[in-house]
Amino acid sequence: MQRILVGMVVLISCLEVSARAAEQPAIPDLAKVKVLDLKIAQAVALSGNPDMAAAQARIEQARARVRQAAATWWPSLDASGSGVRQHLSENSYQYNRGLAALIGGKADQNTDVYSSSIQATWLLFDGFYRDFRERQALYGEQAAQAGLVDSQRMLVTAVAEAFLNAQLSQTYIDINRADATFYGQQLEDAQNRFKVGAGPWGDVLNIRVQVNSAKTSLIRSQREFEAAGYGLAALLGLPDASFPSHLRLAALDKETALVEQKEAAETLIKEAISIRPDIRQLEMVVKQAEAGTGMAKAPFYPKFQLGGAIEGMREGDARLTNDDFGNTVGVNMSWNLYAGGADKARVVEAEQAKREAVFALAGLRNNVAAEIRQDLAMLAASQEQVRLQRETVKLVEENRDLARNEYEAGEASLVRLNEAQRDLVTTYGRLAQALVGYHLAQQRLLASTGRNLAGFDQPAKERK
Repeated sequence: MQRILVGMVVLISCLEVSARAAEQPAIPDLAKVKVLDLKIAQAVALSGNPDMAAAQARIEQARARVRQAAATWWPSLDASGSGVRQHLSENSYQYNRGLAALIGGKADQNTDVYSSSIQATWLLFDGFYRDFRERQALYGEQAAQAGLVDSQRMLVTAVAEAFLNAQLSQTYIDINRADATFYGQQLEDAQNRFKVGAGPWGDVLNIRVQVNSAKTSLIRSQREFEAAGYGLAALLGLPDASFPSHLRLAALDKETALVEQKEAAETLIKEAISIRPDIRQLEMVVKQAEAGTGMAKAPFYPKFQLGGAIEGMREGDARLTNDDFGNTVGVNMSWNLYAGGADKARVVEAEQAKREAVFALAGLRNNVAAEIRQDLAMLAASQEQVRLQRETVKLVEENRDLARNEYEAGEASLVRLNEAQRDLVTTYGRLAQALVGYHLAQQRLLASTGRNLAGFDQPAKERK
């Protein structure tokens, strides 16, 4: 009954995987996408990243090992045949010739011997080794599936970090371009004032320096965005890690609503321990180690094997008939009584392997709790930073506009306007950093709780 249930589980699981593959939606076509947002980027990575294909291949290997383990429950059937030409030594030939002469026969020095056989063996009992081996293989397959889901979890987080860093570089491009535009307008005004004798040549030179500085910052931001695009393209699985030139990342939303985290850390930790795929994977490793302990104890039991064979042999003619065949049937029992302590040592090794896996699992659970608490603290800090930077931006914008009006009215120096503009550019950059930090903190919290795969159709899910 147990064997039937195991077979049904394997069959149902295979059908579930096939059904999920059939229901999986098409991969987004980046050629038709003009603005790439984080959700699309993560979906593309889950479908196209080569590491995910490698993890899927590991699952198939584990599934094949399950079938190998299940095959040992069935009998083994072997067929063999041979044809041998035998040339006797001179002494042996003379001896056989003498014996044959006594009965009026003759002997040949060259003899052809043909034989064929079919042998069947069936292991009846091996100390439960096969049972534990199959369990170990099944747990190995489940561990591989959990490993794939964990790889997806980490990939989604890596894509979020790469995307947000690239988005930050893109925002710096917009900030520096606006800075260059602002100084371009100021340069035009300063040149006009100088032409009519209302402004000094020094202001024109100073503003030209500021224009060049803004252009230099713009070029640096563009190169940083290009470099960030290569890393993001590699995670998405794009050929040659080349980011499409027509594609622009979604702009960083400066008005992003801050969502307060209301769930307690203990609630999130409890949920994460129950759903995190890396914890599930280590739980399967513990079960594998338990099965390994059972396998290590198998040599303490005797082995029983049923065997049978049909064998035929004939000299001088390869056409064997029924009269040339005989058969044997028997039951074989073997029991190793002493092996120098090797069997006990294997049991100790297996028990310690299980002990190691149990402690590793406990350590991972502690690390998960620490991750969640750290991510909650970082999320709260990032929210406060966004609030402060938004307030600061309003103050600095007002101060810059005031300085520009005073400069244009001749009531303030160009130095004050430059300082106000630099403060504004710096504050815009800090606000962008704070917003990216907030989104990163959210993504990391989702990853540490195991929620960041929600909403994605995964190529392969963990088998329960």
